[in-house]
Amino acid sequence: MSPRRSGTYNTRSSKKFRKELRNSLTAAEAVLWLNLKGRQLRAKKFRRQVSIGRYIVDFYCPDCRLVIELDGERHFSLMMDEYEAQRTKYLAGQGLRVIRFENQELYENLEGVLEAIREALQD
Repeated sequence: MSPRRSGTYNTRSSKKFRKELRNSLTAAEAVLWLNLKGRQLRAKKFRRQVSIGRYIVDFYCPDCRLVIELDGERHFSLMMDEYEAQRTKYLAGQGLRVIRFENQELYENLEGVLEAIREALQD
């Protein structure tokens, strides 16, 4: 199935915003990106700040149809919980798997986060 047909594509309308996001990574995103880029995990290619439908995800592996999201402080509110649940439901409906990590978890246990991603890439 082509990415465009499945609803997974970078829309022109969000191109500028995606570029701004890529150029202003959070500290946690920068740390994770250093470990994902260049096919470092299981020789899989990752993209960052990818449009999927109306959403922009932090990291995406097209080969495995895996989305990785990092959640910082702004993600911890009732409104954000509902938004993230809708977002995850939409992404799952596109045939994507979503795994999430809190920024703090990444800082405190980078190897554990990378191992969890490696395992998700095998599934």
